[in-house]
Amino acid sequence: MLYHIFEYLSQIDFPGARLMSYITFRSVLALVMSLFIAIVFGKKIITLLQKQQVGEIIRDLGLEGQMKKTGTPTMGGIIIIISILIPCLLVGNLTSVYMLLMIVSTVWLGTLGFLDDYIKVARKDKEGLNGRFKIVGQIGLGLIVGVTMFLSNDIVIRENTEVTNVETDEVVDVIYESSDIHSPQTTIPFVKNNNFDYTWLTQWAGDYAETAGWIVFIIVVIIAVTATSNGANLTDGLDGLATGTSAIIGVALALMAYLGSNIIYSSYLNIMYIPGSEELVVYMAAFIGALIGFLWYNAYPAQVFMGDTGSLTLGGIIAVFAILIHKELLIPLLCAIFLIEDLSVMIQVAYFKMTKKKTGTGRRIFKMTPLHHHYQKPGDGSIEAIIQSPRQAIPESKIVVRFWIIGILLAVLTFITLKIR
Repeated sequence: MLYHIFEYLSQIDFPGARLMSYITFRSVLALVMSLFIAIVFGKKIITLLQKQQVGEIIRDLGLEGQMKKTGTPTMGGIIIIISILIPCLLVGNLTSVYMLLMIVSTVWLGTLGFLDDYIKVARKDKEGLNGRFKIVGQIGLGLIVGVTMFLSNDIVIRENTEVTNVETDEVVDVIYESSDIHSPQTTIPFVKNNNFDYTWLTQWAGDYAETAGWIVFIIVVIIAVTATSNGANLTDGLDGLATGTSAIIGVALALMAYLGSNIIYSSYLNIMYIPGSEELVVYMAAFIGALIGFLWYNAYPAQVFMGDTGSLTLGGIIAVFAILIHKELLIPLLCAIFLIEDLSVMIQVAYFKMTKKKTGTGRRIFKMTPLHHHYQKPGDGSIEAIIQSPRQAIPESKIVVRFWIIGILLAVLTFITLKIR
């Protein structure tokens, strides 16, 4: 709203109105606003949740300090969502398809997570919304994003081409095509020509190869949104873990969006140039500010939990954002913590079922899953598991900080992969 008002004022040469045209100014403004909303109004929302007795249902899993968390307000993801949406609506360009898709994704997954939390609280049912409905909701968002990218003429890229020295085979320059194209291309790491076109997989379709390539792309979008959303949901098991990890990923994605929207910086990294995607930086600035503000209350010992209202939304936002900047194939590395949390549960369940079918007694690989809980259990043999290390239980706060450190290293490594060819 403010963006469009100032855009009009700049046309009549109103003093200072042109500040809103600078992406850095609007991004800083969005970050400050979201941080302020999360800290100031977050406290009021927590108090309201306490009055409504919206407390987390805790199952006794034998973890140190776990039962002390009983009754801690949940559904705190509302704080994050509000803190993101208000700055975006105020200083964002609401005519940008990128901004609109991020707002739709936030509201969509926020509603899905809210329904899950509401069922848990209202019915005192720890399971919440049926898993099939969650999957349907995540697939639905994947379809919305994928199909919109296919149909919208505003979502384009400009291909980068390397100029090499014939004698040394070294890259001496990166040039861009003179026109934008509408294509399902993405960036892949570790390879010299790092643009991958999904139509390469569908060349067998002949004249329909491009359409088939977009279909493959949409399938990848659905998988990315579903896997990342569920991964963030599983990661939300310790105070500040999902919040801090998501903020770190958000900083990395904001940098990628900023670099990819600037033709000079894109050339330096030798990645495709994405015209118009700079608006995503404003959104991600609000996202980062909201998470830092929420961490004020969510850090150990947490005064509020984000619940599925927050965790499902965070993972989905990260996935959609990466897809819009054509970096979805970097998600397994950048969001490896989410992926590992996902895999730890899948491996544990599969191995337990397999051994139970063979021997009649199910065995475990980890002491407990998701993986962060494995480190909270002592490896004294009281739990039959293949991996008993560490022998002593690690304090919750230390596990969280170590996961944050790993998240920072993964973010740095993700950028390095774009330069190492």
